[in-house]
Amino acid sequence: MDTKTVTDHLYYPVSAQKMDRGEGVYLYDSGGNRYLDCASATFNLSLGYSHPAVIAAMKDQLDRVVHLTSSYQSDPINGLVQRLVETSPANLTRVHPKVSGGSSANEGAVKMAQHATGKTEVITLFRSHVGQTMMMASMSGNAFRREPFPLLYPGSMQVPDPYCFRCFYGQSKETCGLMCVDRIDDFIEYASSGRVAAVMIEPISGNGGNIVPPDGYMQKLRAFCDEQDIALIFDEIQTGIGRTGHMFAAQHFDVEPDAITTAKGLGGSGAQVAAILTNERLSGLPAHHHSFTYGSNLLAAAAANVTLDIVRQPEFLANVRHTGDYILERLRDMQLRYPAIGDVRGVGLMIGFEMCEPDGKPAVKLTNHLASAAMEHGLILRTSRYGYGNVLKIRPPLILTMTQAEEICDKLENLFMAELAR
Repeated sequence: MDTKTVTDHLYYPVSAQKMDRGEGVYLYDSGGNRYLDCASATFNLSLGYSHPAVIAAMKDQLDRVVHLTSSYQSDPINGLVQRLVETSPANLTRVHPKVSGGSSANEGAVKMAQHATGKTEVITLFRSHVGQTMMMASMSGNAFRREPFPLLYPGSMQVPDPYCFRCFYGQSKETCGLMCVDRIDDFIEYASSGRVAAVMIEPISGNGGNIVPPDGYMQKLRAFCDEQDIALIFDEIQTGIGRTGHMFAAQHFDVEPDAITTAKGLGGSGAQVAAILTNERLSGLPAHHHSFTYGSNLLAAAAANVTLDIVRQPEFLANVRHTGDYILERLRDMQLRYPAIGDVRGVGLMIGFEMCEPDGKPAVKLTNHLASAAMEHGLILRTSRYGYGNVLKIRPPLILTMTQAEEICDKLENLFMAELAR
């Protein structure tokens, strides 16, 4: 088959660009051009492309056994469970590794909350993206994600994000008193059945625009859930495994959820691995209610164990915070010089900046244009809300050096000079 025929047979559209290899934070196309990948592929390469320690661990496991039914113990799975308990908030003492990705991890956490509480409904946020299964698509925000499907999973409702830059309630964070938590009570009172099992949130929104909650939000939400007997689930598919400069964003925000889901960065250099971590309250869901053939995969667990050993080191996490702070500082300086940059926000190496029209409205067309033009400057950027949003995201591999952080910012300067200073 020629290239045209191959792409015609693909179910989904792809770029005309053909990528050849990756090394560290860089991706190379078939023409030899190099790109600094600020999307970490699909936000999952926490240790970058082809990390030698991850590759070596997978090769070693490949010579032993690739897959084993989860009915038996194995060193890779035992090691993964131990490491996740050691690096997560102290209240999370149970690990369910028999899930195949972020969507199935989130769905499992919901089932656990429903089983433990005897209640059914789930609250998520307006801009949330909690997965691609029908259940998770139903519970995600954004009408465009649900519009094509006539049969959606019932029993969820979305409430406003803690989005201070565009506050749903028209408040300022200095005076609002965290109304975005207080008003959840009204949603439960008037828009639910009154049987809410869980609140499931991304501590910092991934696809929804890199929204960082204001100080005190998480503590108030934790207290609210306790008062209402509602389980609090943190979807840390994107924020977990060092992305915020802490192993989990829960530790950055200093709050203990009832469950954390993890995937993406757990595989280090692309191994497909996920897990659900819970407290004792959410334990007890029978295994046959949530069990996937390719969960607890030994090859993936071997990669995850090496990844956790590397990322958990204090100096590694300190570097994530240091390089992230540098990029945020440079972006805020650019914001002063380029009025189209409306807001800059982030924690660690989970960073986003919002593009605005002169009247302050979201500049969606400009955002997509900049993401496309960035390739000409050797930079890979992703946008929010599958191209419907106006936030450009910077989430490079966590192995980023200060020199590479400077390179990102210099390339952004060149991009803005070429596209915004017209």
